[in-house]
Amino acid sequence: MNLLQSSFPLTPAPFREVAAAAGLAETEVMARTKRLLDERIIREITPIFDTTALGYQSMLVAAKVDPVNPHRAATVVNEHPGVSHNYLRDNAFNLWFTVAVAPDSKLGLDGTLDVLQEAAGAESMRQLPTITMFKINMNLEMEGGTEALAASAESVRPLPREPVPIDADDIALIRALQGPMEVRSDAYAPAAEELGISVEELLDHCEEMVERKLLRRVAAILFHRRAGFSANGMGVWKVPEDRIMELGPRMAAVRGVSHCYQRPTYPDWPYSVFTMAHGRSKEECDAILDGVAAVAGAGEDDRAILYSSTEFKKIRLLYFTPDYAEWEARHS
Repeated sequence: MNLLQSSFPLTPAPFREVAAAAGLAETEVMARTKRLLDERIIREITPIFDTTALGYQSMLVAAKVDPVNPHRAATVVNEHPGVSHNYLRDNAFNLWFTVAVAPDSKLGLDGTLDVLQEAAGAESMRQLPTITMFKINMNLEMEGGTEALAASAESVRPLPREPVPIDADDIALIRALQGPMEVRSDAYAPAAEELGISVEELLDHCEEMVERKLLRRVAAILFHRRAGFSANGMGVWKVPEDRIMELGPRMAAVRGVSHCYQRPTYPDWPYSVFTMAHGRSKEECDAILDGVAAVAGAGEDDRAILYSSTEFKKIRLLYFTPDYAEWEARHS
């Protein structure tokens, strides 16, 4: 799972390369992968495209919804095809979701959130777009213990957040390749066949998309809880604006932090840096976030930790599909 999460090779026989790195036979690696998929420990092996680079607008949203029956609001929010994550968290802002809208959206992000707020009966919503991305790397460390997860690694450079020009061939490849990949020796062959090109041509195009920052990688995505990571804590931090670019990369470098962003603040939300920690227990998440506090020099009053109590939705987004326009046609 560590190897599959890091990067599924862009080669004609990717499982053969994983097998060589693992010191196993290719057939054994494929059998293990299929078992982990069947047992819902691995969610899927899939390409991971950069939403912003593709021209989609997206953001994290915090909403105050009915605490007695938050499931109703969550169901309404989940109907939008651009909602990839939706969690109930232990805060007055209790519903946290990420939403993306297509480049040709008529409603746009603001209009979409207006519809969702009214339909969900949310008392208020706070828009929390990414100002600076310091880290996004959802690799769960399957071998190291708490000490490894809480340790600080090399500082991380902020990542760019800009759309990249794309053409019809890029969109065709994305449509053919996105979604769960089959467990087969020639795993890229079905997408190549759909496009009417050779596997080598498809992989060359993929490598080019990596260079253009459209494709981050192809990798296995795990079901966190079934893989043993039963807790996730969102650490939010009061970081002085003049120190965010100094401290953000250090906070992101803690091994157990999967995501680290700078986001806007509000009078009722003073936290400017967000770090997501995944652990095998709440105590392990706390240790990871203590590691973040240590590198940031943050005190107890400088942070809050929001734990998720319910996962309402978690999917990989599908791009350039008709679902977005169909949702807007029903709600605009």
